[in-house]
Amino acid sequence: MRILLTGADGFTGRHLRAAAESAGHVVRPMTADLCDAAAVQQAVGQAAQESPFDAVLHLAGLAFVGHDDAVAFYRVNVMGTMNLLQALQAQQQRGALALRQVVVASSANVYGNCSSSPIDESQVPAPVNHYAASKLAMEHLTLTLAGALPLRLVRPFNYTGAGQSRDFVIPKMVDHFKTRQPLLKLGNRQVQREYNDVAWVSEAYLRLLALTAPPSVNDRVVNLCTGVTHTLEDVLSTLQRLTGHRLSVETDPHLVRAQEVHRLCGQPTRLASLVGPMAAPELAQTLQSMLQA
Repeated sequence: MRILLTGADGFTGRHLRAAAESAGHVVRPMTADLCDAAAVQQAVGQAAQESPFDAVLHLAGLAFVGHDDAVAFYRVNVMGTMNLLQALQAQQQRGALALRQVVVASSANVYGNCSSSPIDESQVPAPVNHYAASKLAMEHLTLTLAGALPLRLVRPFNYTGAGQSRDFVIPKMVDHFKTRQPLLKLGNRQVQREYNDVAWVSEAYLRLLALTAPPSVNDRVVNLCTGVTHTLEDVLSTLQRLTGHRLSVETDPHLVRAQEVHRLCGQPTRLASLVGPMAAPELAQTLQSMLQA
């Protein structure tokens, strides 16, 4: 495959690019400012002319839920995505591209707090923060171009791995154990999340990009998940076992979100039907790789 990749310098993008190139695929990073429509049009046009790509993976966006600029979520995640898709549409209409798959990363956070668990793609989204709301708005606008581009929306559940920013809770915890800190401050330790491995996520993206059939109405939205969840207490006990280090843990009220999603567990049936079975690393394996990085 020849893949146009946004967010190539980000956490997921770095892992994805390495995995793709190791598998023999050609990756073309798209580095233009997504909020600059003219720059995006120029960058996509240049890429199409120099090395026509047949697949697109759009990973770029604001991903940290605690980001303090609410407007930025919509500017980057919504309008930035539309700038990219409109540029792709223009090149496709010109005949410069023959795209097979355009995969756009959304987020499982769009589901919000719901009684269903595990959550499948039929669950009605109910976002509870600006990050999730911007992703849902992005999804709706993206689907307006479904007749012009082979679009698939992917909703990744939580994942982690080496190189993820310590703004996120798992890398923060790993760093505290790795440097043998005496005290760790956390928010709600009972929230349940999938903490999948970024290497597994990268492989799933590549398998979706490699599909030859265009997305259909029935599989246009796909959960990227394993259906296995853990609490932060589970993570703490695993890190303690792996490192032999004990630290004190305090609940910091400033880290307890008012609109916290309490359980986020996905149903992976649709993903498996598209890409086949995929063995996922155990939590301990992922944490060990992060400790060793």
